[in-house]
Amino acid sequence: MITSIASAANATVALHIEPLSSGGLLPLLIRPEIPGVALQDVVTRFGELLQQRLLECGGLLFRDFAVDGITQFKDFAAGFGHPLLSYEFGSTPRTRVDAGIYTSTEYPPHQAIPLHNEQAYTREWPLKIWFYSELVAEQGGETPIADSRQIYRRIDPAIRRRFEKHGLMYVRNYGNGLDVPWNQVFNSDDPAVVERYCREHVIDCEWLADGELRTRQICQATARHPITGEWVWFNQAHLFHVSNLEADVREALLAVLEPEELPRNAYYGDGSPIEDGVLAEIRGVLDELTVSFPWQTGDVMMLDNMLAAHARAPFRGPRKVVVAMAEPYSQTFSA
Repeated sequence: MITSIASAANATVALHIEPLSSGGLLPLLIRPEIPGVALQDVVTRFGELLQQRLLECGGLLFRDFAVDGITQFKDFAAGFGHPLLSYEFGSTPRTRVDAGIYTSTEYPPHQAIPLHNEQAYTREWPLKIWFYSELVAEQGGETPIADSRQIYRRIDPAIRRRFEKHGLMYVRNYGNGLDVPWNQVFNSDDPAVVERYCREHVIDCEWLADGELRTRQICQATARHPITGEWVWFNQAHLFHVSNLEADVREALLAVLEPEELPRNAYYGDGSPIEDGVLAEIRGVLDELTVSFPWQTGDVMMLDNMLAAHARAPFRGPRKVVVAMAEPYSQTFSA
């Protein structure tokens, strides 16, 4: 069903809100009654309504609005009332486009990026994340999404209890041509700044003999949404774990590195290994719940970062999707 909503301040501005597909509410498609309405007008007139619908479905897709480049996208994201965040303690290479605006993960186009909630490998994360499709790839390049509440419910309860009991330990080795350099991750060349950040965020850090950095942090496996009270699957074990690597890459790395020297890996919070079969089962659930749709030029997608996970499909040809994040949030966690 199409719902038309007129602004009390200006009855000529109306939105059509409907599910993008018949498969469920994620994402809700938001379109103007008359194409070409400025996207900024939407948050000005309908911001409260949109935030309410976001909590219901987890993701909104804005289509057929006028978005004249990065500046207007930035103004739209900032219009929801929270300063845009810088990309702190990142796990993937990105380029800063403007204050609070970054490229999407700069992995090679042939690689798929699995479903994940942004910065779920930390104890602090953004509650909201926006994507702006400025240039659509010739082929592929979708940003698949999934409902984190459904993932939580679908995961085998025995697996879920095991993850929740121990938490998850993420081990990272920076630089050496294998992963993002530590100075880029921490936005500083000063080891003292890195050490202070780690102390403040409950991260164990160790400087190695070659001057590189290793960190360990124990984090949550699930989390409770601060507004809806719903439990969500909220971690990146399947992304960090060595089993996420292609078999030949994994074999080559383990031929020259000890397990603790891998660029990144995930363990149960007590340091014991996570079984490959457990992660394969989790990946199967993620695959089953994935929702994918082709980008259109000018599309903007807004996700509640706890209620919805996102991914990236491989692509061919130039592609430009930029990202903004806001509302830092953390929950008390102890393993």
